Amino acid sequence: MRTLSQILAAKPAEIFTVRPSDSVLVALQIMATCNVGALPVVSNQRLVGIMSERDYARKVALQGLTSSVTEVRDIMSSSVVTAQLGQTVMDCMDMMTTRYIRHLPVLERGELVGMLSIGDLVKAVIEDQQFNIQQLESYISPLSIPH
Repeated sequence: MRTLSQILAAKPAEIFTVRPSDSVLVALQIMATCNVGALPVVSNQRLVGIMSERDYARKVALQGLTSSVTEVRDIMSSSVVTAQLGQTVMDCMDMMTTRYIRHLPVLERGELVGMLSIGDLVKAVIEDQQFNIQQLESYISPLSIPH
Protein backbone atom coordinates (compact mmCIF):
# COMPACT_ATOMS: atom_id res chain seq x y z
CA MET A 1 0.00 0.00 0.00
CA ARG A 2 1.27 3.42 -0.94
CA THR A 3 2.20 6.12 1.55
CA LEU A 4 0.93 9.69 1.55
CA SER A 5 4.34 10.79 0.32
CA GLN A 6 3.83 8.75 -2.84
CA ILE A 7 0.29 10.08 -3.34
CA LEU A 8 1.36 13.70 -2.91
CA ALA A 9 4.26 13.24 -5.35
CA ALA A 10 1.69 12.57 -8.09
CA LYS A 11 -0.33 15.72 -7.31
CA PRO A 12 0.48 19.33 -8.20
CA ALA A 13 2.78 20.74 -5.51
CA GLU A 14 0.84 23.95 -4.88
CA ILE A 15 -1.21 24.07 -1.68
CA PHE A 16 -3.99 26.65 -1.62
CA THR A 17 -4.39 28.27 1.81
CA VAL A 18 -6.12 31.17 3.53
CA ARG A 19 -5.27 33.32 6.55
CA PRO A 20 -7.50 33.53 9.63
CA SER A 21 -8.13 37.21 8.90
CA ASP A 22 -9.30 36.62 5.31
CA SER A 23 -12.99 37.03 4.70
CA VAL A 24 -15.08 33.93 4.14
CA LEU A 25 -15.91 35.34 0.71
CA VAL A 26 -12.21 35.34 -0.26
CA ALA A 27 -11.92 31.75 0.94
CA LEU A 28 -14.99 30.71 -1.06
CA GLN A 29 -13.58 32.40 -4.17
CA ILE A 30 -10.31 30.49 -3.79
CA MET A 31 -12.19 27.24 -3.25
CA ALA A 32 -14.30 27.82 -6.36
CA THR A 33 -11.37 28.90 -8.54
CA CYS A 34 -9.16 26.00 -7.44
CA ASN A 35 -12.01 23.47 -7.37
CA VAL A 36 -11.32 22.36 -3.79
CA GLY A 37 -13.73 21.69 -0.94
CA ALA A 38 -11.54 22.84 1.94
CA LEU A 39 -8.61 25.12 2.64
CA PRO A 40 -5.95 24.91 5.31
CA VAL A 41 -5.87 28.06 7.42
CA VAL A 42 -2.28 29.19 7.93
CA SER A 43 -0.80 31.86 10.19
CA ASN A 44 2.93 32.54 10.49
CA GLN A 45 3.57 29.49 8.29
CA ARG A 46 1.74 27.23 10.75
CA LEU A 47 -1.50 25.31 10.30
CA VAL A 48 -4.06 26.81 12.68
CA GLY A 49 -7.29 25.47 11.23
CA ILE A 50 -9.23 24.29 8.23
CA MET A 51 -12.22 25.83 6.48
CA SER A 52 -14.50 23.57 4.50
CA GLU A 53 -17.68 23.95 2.50
CA ARG A 54 -19.40 22.29 5.46
CA ASP A 55 -18.11 25.03 7.79
CA TYR A 56 -19.52 27.65 5.44
CA ALA A 57 -22.90 25.96 5.13
CA ARG A 58 -23.34 25.42 8.86
CA LYS A 59 -21.70 28.51 10.30
CA VAL A 60 -22.42 31.23 7.76
CA ALA A 61 -25.34 30.33 5.50
CA LEU A 62 -27.53 28.77 8.20
CA GLN A 63 -26.79 31.52 10.71
CA GLY A 64 -27.48 34.36 8.30
CA LEU A 65 -23.95 35.81 8.47
CA THR A 66 -22.41 37.77 5.63
CA SER A 67 -19.50 36.15 3.79
CA SER A 68 -17.82 39.44 2.91
CA VAL A 69 -17.48 40.59 6.54
CA THR A 70 -17.18 37.30 8.43
CA GLU A 71 -13.56 36.24 8.91
CA VAL A 72 -12.30 32.72 8.31
CA ARG A 73 -11.18 32.54 11.98
CA ASP A 74 -14.84 32.83 13.02
CA ILE A 75 -15.95 29.69 11.19
CA MET A 76 -12.85 27.52 10.72
CA SER A 77 -12.40 24.24 12.53
CA SER A 78 -9.41 24.81 14.79
CA SER A 79 -9.14 21.22 15.98
CA VAL A 80 -7.59 19.84 12.80
CA VAL A 81 -7.03 16.14 12.17
CA THR A 82 -3.74 15.79 10.28
CA ALA A 83 -1.61 13.02 8.81
CA GLN A 84 2.12 12.44 8.38
CA LEU A 85 3.92 11.66 5.12
CA GLY A 86 4.80 8.11 6.14
CA GLN A 87 1.23 7.03 6.85
CA THR A 88 -0.48 4.66 4.48
CA VAL A 89 -3.55 5.39 2.42
CA MET A 90 -5.56 2.81 4.37
CA ASP A 91 -4.54 4.37 7.72
CA CYS A 92 -5.83 7.71 6.52
CA MET A 93 -9.02 6.34 4.99
CA ASP A 94 -9.79 4.70 8.32
CA MET A 95 -9.08 7.94 10.18
CA MET A 96 -11.20 10.01 7.80
CA THR A 97 -14.21 7.68 7.82
CA THR A 98 -14.10 7.25 11.59
CA ARG A 99 -14.00 11.02 12.15
CA TYR A 100 -16.38 11.93 9.28
CA ILE A 101 -13.91 14.23 7.53
CA ARG A 102 -13.28 14.60 3.83
CA HIS A 103 -10.05 16.64 3.79
CA LEU A 104 -6.75 15.87 5.45
CA PRO A 105 -3.79 18.23 5.77
CA VAL A 106 -0.48 16.38 5.62
CA LEU A 107 2.39 17.56 7.81
CA GLU A 108 6.11 16.89 7.93
CA ARG A 109 7.88 18.06 11.09
CA GLY A 110 4.94 20.38 11.79
CA GLU A 111 5.02 21.98 8.34
CA LEU A 112 2.09 21.72 5.92
CA VAL A 113 3.32 19.75 2.90
CA GLY A 114 0.08 18.72 1.25
CA MET A 115 -3.66 18.38 1.32
CA LEU A 116 -5.58 15.22 0.48
CA SER A 117 -9.25 14.55 -0.04
CA ILE A 118 -11.07 11.30 0.49
CA GLY A 119 -11.35 11.21 -3.31
CA ASP A 120 -7.55 11.23 -3.65
CA LEU A 121 -7.33 8.26 -1.32
CA VAL A 122 -10.12 6.30 -3.01
CA LYS A 123 -8.44 6.88 -6.37
CA ALA A 124 -5.15 5.52 -4.99
CA VAL A 125 -6.86 2.40 -3.61
CA ILE A 126 -8.57 1.74 -6.95
CA GLU A 127 -5.29 2.18 -8.84
CA ASP A 128 -3.53 -0.22 -6.46
CA GLN A 129 -6.30 -2.79 -6.86
CA GLN A 130 -6.20 -2.51 -10.66
CA PHE A 131 -2.43 -3.00 -10.60
CA ASN A 132 -2.76 -6.09 -8.40
CA ILE A 133 -5.43 -7.54 -10.69
CA GLN A 134 -3.21 -7.00 -13.75
CA GLN A 135 -0.29 -8.67 -11.97
CA LEU A 136 -2.41 -11.67 -11.03
CA GLU A 137 -3.81 -11.96 -14.55
CA SER A 138 -0.33 -11.87 -16.08
CA TYR A 139 0.82 -14.52 -13.60
CA ILE A 140 -2.15 -16.79 -14.26
CA SER A 141 -2.24 -16.35 -18.05
CA PRO A 142 0.97 -18.34 -18.83
CA LEU A 143 -0.29 -21.10 -16.54
CA SER A 144 -3.48 -21.60 -18.55
CA ILE A 145 -3.61 -24.93 -20.28
CA PRO A 146 -5.41 -25.03 -23.64
CA HIS A 147 -8.25 -27.51 -23.94
